Amino acid sequence: MKHKGTIHIETNRLILRKFDLNDIEPAFRNWTSNNEVTKFLRWPAHKDISVTKAVFRDWIENYKSNSFYQWAIVLKSLNEPIGSIGIIDLDEKTDKVHIGYCIGSNWWNKGYTSEALSAIIEFLFNQVKVQRIEAQHDPNNPSSGKVMQKCGLKYEGTLRKADWNNQGIVDACMYSIIDKEYNK
Repeated sequence: MKHKGTIHIETNRLILRKFDLNDIEPAFRNWTSNNEVTKFLRWPAHKDISVTKAVFRDWIENYKSNSFYQWAIVLKSLNEPIGSIGIIDLDEKTDKVHIGYCIGSNWWNKGYTSEALSAIIEFLFNQVKVQRIEAQHDPNNPSSGKVMQKCGLKYEGTLRKADWNNQGIVDACMYSIIDKEYNK
């Protein structure tokens, strides 16, 4: 991989950029404190803004590494973050990355997550030179799978009792796209 770090990316409706300390309050208001948003995630809704602040300070510190990828999903018309998308795991030996994302419930089913993921996929294949991009979702959260499918990821199967989230130990629907499929 040719690491570039979390670079500024623009799409039609979104700006994908590094988080900064000014994002703490809107993030807490827009998604990190929402139990519906975190229902199928591995981290609980933030009960206090200090939790969001600690997470963001950690991310901001990690931006010093060019192998750290965590973007704020900023809606241009609102000019504040409505979610996040990033690499939650990477494997240098196989040039593989695993993507995770979440977005505030006020912006569900409007195509914003798909727009963000599509831009990240393009960046990762064309600039970072990954070989495989994968993502997974709880089968009880099919909307997340629809995002993956819309962005060209193919369903590989369901891993039984292979993951955990705020619902407990769960199955994991695995999706991926490889560089040869993307660059057809």
